[in-house]
Amino acid sequence: MKAVSSRDNPRLKRLRGLSQSAKDRRQQGLTVLDGPHLLCTALDAGVGLAEVWVSESGIARPEIESLLRRCPDTVETFSLPDPLFSQASPVDSPSGVLAVFAPVQPLRTLDNGNWLILDRVQDPGNLGTLLRTAAAAGIAHALLTPGCAQAWSPRVLRAGMGAHFMLPIHEQVDAMAALNAFGGEVIATGLMPSASSLYEIDLAHDVAWLFGAEGEGLSAPLFARADRIVTIPMIPGCESLNVGAAAAVCLFEQYRQQRAGGSR
Repeated sequence: MKAVSSRDNPRLKRLRGLSQSAKDRRQQGLTVLDGPHLLCTALDAGVGLAEVWVSESGIARPEIESLLRRCPDTVETFSLPDPLFSQASPVDSPSGVLAVFAPVQPLRTLDNGNWLILDRVQDPGNLGTLLRTAAAAGIAHALLTPGCAQAWSPRVLRAGMGAHFMLPIHEQVDAMAALNAFGGEVIATGLMPSASSLYEIDLAHDVAWLFGAEGEGLSAPLFARADRIVTIPMIPGCESLNVGAAAAVCLFEQYRQQRAGGSR
């Protein structure tokens, strides 16, 4: 392990840039994960790590020490004094360990199965939560339109809690063009007289779920592309759910039905 003590160290400067700048991540094709849980998940998934950075206090933690022993010899490891580690951390509460790696590219083409299409979801916490929910519900592909937050940014990775290594994620997708090749039903949520109750429809088939930005919802063309609009039943007078909660209800209702063989 190499000890770095100067804030002007070129490798440390690069780490800070990757942690804090979307432009740096795009230009270098690299990103940063934060925390022992994500590092463990990445190692379990066989992700090719380039570097691991540990704070001096983090080295003393058995959990982090064990993960360092699991890293292949090809992974460069660096230690930092706690103040420098805090400056390089992408989050307000540093975890003690960071890793640099290239985002995992989808190995599977857009075949059928259930899709989650996210349109201009910009909040990193919401996006990470949506990806985590999609992975847990067995979604086959997550498609992100231009305008979404960077799926592999450190804050989205942290909110995703390892979902990125379980779910093929396709960014900068022309959703209208992608849906031309989709063989299932396209469903969006919305409030209108013709909408169906989520709990009264059959979901035991392939579905492409459409969810839009926190404030604006789906773009008009995508909303019009839906084969069906559904509502989530709620008590009278209740405000609508946010996008993360709405997606979780829909995806797990479909998961329930598919496990039950189509029973509503």
